[in-house]
Amino acid sequence: MNIHVKKHSGELVPFEPKKLRHSLSKSEASEEEVEKVFRSIQPRLYHGITTRELYELAFDLLRNHRDSYAARYSLKKALRDLGPEGFYFEKWIGKLFANAGYQTTTGKTVQGHAVTHEIDVIATKGTTMLAIECKFRNDVDAKISVTTPMYFLSRVKDIKELSFSFFETSQQFTDGWLVTNAYLTTDSIRFGEYYNLNMLAWDYPAQNSIKNQADDLALYPITCLTNLSNAEKSALLKNGCILVRDLVENPEYLQSLQTASSQKKRILIEAQELIHQPVESEK
Repeated sequence: MNIHVKKHSGELVPFEPKKLRHSLSKSEASEEEVEKVFRSIQPRLYHGITTRELYELAFDLLRNHRDSYAARYSLKKALRDLGPEGFYFEKWIGKLFANAGYQTTTGKTVQGHAVTHEIDVIATKGTTMLAIECKFRNDVDAKISVTTPMYFLSRVKDIKELSFSFFETSQQFTDGWLVTNAYLTTDSIRFGEYYNLNMLAWDYPAQNSIKNQADDLALYPITCLTNLSNAEKSALLKNGCILVRDLVENPEYLQSLQTASSQKKRILIEAQELIHQPVESEK
């Protein structure tokens, strides 16, 4: 079949069955379920089908099997749903580093050698203190150009060798991280690797990318859950419930939602399944 898929940018690219099967398998559906979903998608394909249509089709079919499959499959969109400005994406990145044993804080302003800088996330562990720059993008195919790591490198240089007080101690920034939910251009990667700049993106580095860390560590944003409306997701985020894990550990977050108790139970079951927690049995 000479099927081409239309990307968000309007570019047509060949449909890759292997790539679709792989993305479906990331939902943690069984091989049999993945194959069943794939076979259901095939007859609905047509030349020029958009990536959004393909995503929605796969999402709905996975959800027919299990809500948590669709939730896991929706990770990329769920990160974009932490917008529109990226404030909650910074909170989520803070959680990512906190999971690695760092103390974190967000949205702090520091005085550098030359100018002031707003640091999106500050993370400390032992004698290490990191300045983390978060570049949030709403565009599905967005890429971070080389000018961004160039600019960030100069910011890191301006705040190094100065002492700052965070978490009741005074220390200096030892390194910087450039983090994005988007992609990095080839030049961005080349520049970052040449200057030993730490960078984390949707698919970079290959074995430790954002998507891999979220899946491997079950650090899913609350916006993954399929049983939540957009208004309910916003309400939970405003109350500080950033991770699905936050909801599982503190189900009282659900009390702020104006929804039936049966729906709250369904939300919690999906959350437990998503992060591999035992599902509460019926009493």
